[in-house]
Order: sequence, then structure tokens, then C-alpha cells
Amino acid sequence: MTMLQAITFDLDDTLWDNHGVMARTEEGHYRWLLEALETWRGVRQEKALALSHEGGGLDYLQRRQQLAKEVPERRGDFTWLRLRALEAQLEDAGLHRSAALMWASAAMNEFHRLRVQVTPHPEAAGLLAALAERYQLAAITNGNIHLKRQPLAGYFPVAIAAGELLAPKPDPTPFLTALSRLNVAPESAMHVGDSWQEDVLPAQQLGMHVVWISEAEDQPLPPRVHRIAHIKELPSVLEKLERHHSGGVYSH
Repeated sequence: MTMLQAITFDLDDTLWDNHGVMARTEEGHYRWLLEALETWRGVRQEKALALSHEGGGLDYLQRRQQLAKEVPERRGDFTWLRLRALEAQLEDAGLHRSAALMWASAAMNEFHRLRVQVTPHPEAAGLLAALAERYQLAAITNGNIHLKRQPLAGYFPVAIAAGELLAPKPDPTPFLTALSRLNVAPESAMHVGDSWQEDVLPAQQLGMHVVWISEAEDQPLPPRVHRIAHIKELPSVLEKLERHHSGGVYSH
């Protein structure tokens, strides 16, 4: 029987609600870019660029989607996609390439400033602090939040940005990378996440225990998978596993 040694966590919609954050970040960083550019060009007595918030924003999205098709290995590296799309859009709108590079980079700085303004679930920090006393912890995310600046970063000495590995979940690479850095075998680790396709299936197929955060109650669960509705219920699952381990049935 193998004792649980490590727990890996998805971030978005696992430790915080991400929907409002992304909406604010998406709208906010592009509006900031257009307003800053208008001011900059006004000081230089240059004509405003023909980019509107609505039309430019849609074009920005379409450029990212097209780039993801043209460079499929980068499809999960959202920061790269955004940066390249903005550079091309600004250059096509009339900026010199050096200015396009500068302003695209500035816009992505604003994106990351807004992106880390997440509000973890009230129970998250205390839960992670308690778990860190017993287990090694790691974060594995497909998102492009700045891993060292997000509010729970201090609890994750190992943090994996799967897109930057060019292997977004459900690719097993980010899970194996985290386990390697933790020096823990899959069967001695648990992954916690909200996505059936990106969290549950790849982790379970590697032999990890999995906690699926979902309100669905009618889906049958494969071996080693446990379902909870909220992260605050995780301790009860761990207690159950520990009881089973001491009773000799930890593998289920």
C-alpha cells in the first residue's frame, strides 16, 4: 500500500472562480491599450489608429485563434498567442514595428496585472497551509496567470504552466513534470481540479488519485476518482483515504 505524499492543484475554477476575472482582464487590458495609444499618439500629434474597442477586440480574438491553428504547438501558450496577435494587429494598423512590439508588451503587462487579481475561495489559504504540513504541494494550470504573483503562490513551491511547456492538459507532460520535481510516483499523488477532460482523465490514467470538483452527481466515476462540490470538502476525502489506507484498501 502506498501512502499519499503529494497533492497537485488546478487553479482556475478550483481554488477561485475565474469567469469574472477573465472577463475583466480581457476587456480591461485592451481598453487600456487603446486609451494609452490614443494619448501617446496625441502627444506626438499623430492621427489616431483606426482601432475600436469592439472591432479591434474581435480582430484580436480572431488573430489569436488563427495563430493557434497555424502554430498548433503553441495553442496552449496563451501569453505567446496574445503577444504575437497584438504585435501583428498594431503593425497592420500603422505602427512602426518597434512601436508595435513596445505597446504589445505593455498591454500584456497590464493583462497580467489584471489577471492576478483573483479572489481565492475563503477556505483556500487555510486549507493549503494545513495540507502543506503533511503533503508536498504543486500547481498545474493551463491558464496564463503569473504563477509567482497569484495570491496563493506561496503554497506552491512547484508550479507548472502547461502552455509554456507546449503541452497543455490533458497532455500528461505537465503532470509528469510536477511529479518529477516533487520526486513522487503517480500512485503516491493526488490531483485536484474541475475539468473532467483536462484534470480527471489524464491524472487518473497516470495512476494518480483524483478529486473532481463538480456539482454533477449522476456520472459514474472510475477508480481512484472522488467527486466534491467545493474545495472545502477536500479534507473529508483525504480522511477517508487515510482510513482506507490504514485498513489496507487505500488503492480504492
